[in-house]
Amino acid sequence: MNENNGVNRAKFYQLALFPMNNGATNVYFVLILSYIAQFGNAVLGLAMLFASFMVTGMRVFDAITDPIIGALMDKTNTKFGKFRPFMVIGNVIMAVSVLLLYVVTPLVPADMMWLRYTLFILLYAVWVIGYTFQTSVTRSAQTVLTNDPKQRPLFTIFNTVGSLAGMGVMQGVGMVMAWDSFAGDYNSQWYAIMTFVGITISALLTVLAVIGIAEKDNEKYFGIGGQQKAVKISEYVKIIKANKPLQRLMVAGGGCKLALAIAQNVTVLIMLYGCMMGNYDTFNMVFMALGYVFSAPFFVLTVRTSQKHGQKKSLMTYVAVALACYVGVLALLMMWQPGNPDLNLSLLGENGLSINLYTILFILFFGVGYGAYYATADMPIPMVADCADYETYRSGKFIPGIMGTLFSLVDKLVSSLASAVVSIALLCIGISDLPTKVTPYVDGMNWVVIALFCLIPMVAWALTLISMKGYSLDGKRIKTIQAVNAARRAAVENGMSMDEAMVTITDETVEVA
Repeated sequence: MNENNGVNRAKFYQLALFPMNNGATNVYFVLILSYIAQFGNAVLGLAMLFASFMVTGMRVFDAITDPIIGALMDKTNTKFGKFRPFMVIGNVIMAVSVLLLYVVTPLVPADMMWLRYTLFILLYAVWVIGYTFQTSVTRSAQTVLTNDPKQRPLFTIFNTVGSLAGMGVMQGVGMVMAWDSFAGDYNSQWYAIMTFVGITISALLTVLAVIGIAEKDNEKYFGIGGQQKAVKISEYVKIIKANKPLQRLMVAGGGCKLALAIAQNVTVLIMLYGCMMGNYDTFNMVFMALGYVFSAPFFVLTVRTSQKHGQKKSLMTYVAVALACYVGVLALLMMWQPGNPDLNLSLLGENGLSINLYTILFILFFGVGYGAYYATADMPIPMVADCADYETYRSGKFIPGIMGTLFSLVDKLVSSLASAVVSIALLCIGISDLPTKVTPYVDGMNWVVIALFCLIPMVAWALTLISMKGYSLDGKRIKTIQAVNAARRAAVENGMSMDEAMVTITDETVEVA
């Protein structure tokens, strides 16, 4: 613990390396949550509705396991720390389960379809447990990494690096592998190649993350010290009811995750860039790259705003920018006409570069909107740490595991709807199989894209703004909470009981710099 008013600050390498844990799990977010419905339907021959709704069901199962594993994490304190065991064990479980699912299951003969269904369910369920193990740490360990309000916003910058090393690389390699000159259109060969690529990248990122958190994964950074009573399962409901900031963050984070899961669903992107605009490979890669380029300045802006005015102000400001820009994206998609070159995306023609006004406007509205949103997408993660610190301030309990996973529970329950929503929308226009790059455009597909790519994210962002308006942990409040927690910890270390410290050391008795 830093001696400067008890503030726990992280070293630069720790701030840079620990977010690689999120990158490690984002590898599997792409490999599983973006592509497993396509795998079940196109490779294993499972019914589209089964594959899609199984994704939803397993996402619900994932959410249910969150608080269980969070409670287990809060009770864990080994020689290897509280958090590192969950990171390593979770990554191993995911690697083995995905290898068996994507590489071994397709070898089952087609006339043994019952076995394919069974293995799909079982291996997917095992993967979910491993995923929950490792993802839980990303939010929970924020509390011990640093409690400095100036450092916590930096997580979004380093997390982007981790995401690019994980999610970004997987998306890029996946698109290249799907080209006809490589593995092809998301077939069994594509899944086998991507499995080994994903396992390797995720394992490397996990090692880096373990190095980043190693020094801080120590009980001297756990809460305000003293002998803490074990938290019973029955108390968790009371904690949620009492922790109002966490409730509001759950709504905001869940809404943002739903927007991302639906708008970036591979089926939605295939319909937009392939079925409607006519060139999935080119447009998907170009606009993904443009999204990252546009997000760069927003990452700088979000960090500066967070450090000066708090993370609440930053999140609300740039989500509002995204919402405003997507009004333009919505208008452009509503103007789209099949076969009309002036109202379609255009980048390359027979004579080289061929960009029309429609494309320029789409680049601007989508680029700025996606850039602003992407820069705030992971901001709730360090904000969960603020809520955990608030819980320590409010009740004296250090329960980062359950705080992080309670947030994840709502996050995952909401985002679990993504695949089911996409499938239901397709059935509404008469499509019974998930579209691929060669699927022709059918009437009504543009309205499905408008709803999934624009309207649902816009509603989610509006809910985020509404819920965060009453979020009380602004920059000034967080400084007070950190100062009180530090003073209580110092008092406990000097022999005062925790109960006495909680009563005698309050906002009024602590001077905030």
